[in-house]
Amino acid sequence: MTTQTSPVDHELVQAATDVARTRCQGDNHTMAAAARARDGRIVTAVNAYHFTGGPCAELVLIGAAAARGVHELDTVVAVGDRDRGVVPPCGRCRQVLLDYFPAIEVIVGEGDRIRTVLITDLLPESYVWSDHQLDVE
Repeated sequence: MTTQTSPVDHELVQAATDVARTRCQGDNHTMAAAARARDGRIVTAVNAYHFTGGPCAELVLIGAAAARGVHELDTVVAVGDRDRGVVPPCGRCRQVLLDYFPAIEVIVGEGDRIRTVLITDLLPESYVWSDHQLDVE
């Protein structure tokens, strides 16, 4: 599999980094996410950790975007608190991002090796939820 990369949206990485540094305090909020909407706006969010699991920052971000009327996201990145840098989405987040935004790009990698890849490159041969829904007429 050859992964196609796109230019890195450094403004988006910085937005997530700023939220991680200023809003992620304590054990309940340890990750921040930022996404670029199709219209150029940036939406941010933090995870809501709980011993039962709780939603990751990327999942909170989807809800925060919808609450702002943003329903098309082009690029997403997650950043860890305590200057951990870019953190790739977990398996659940990869699946949800694919289901909501099948063409979304995700910023991954470490340090000077961060890159932007399609969600389908992070979840090859994916199960696509919408492909398996019955058409109701």
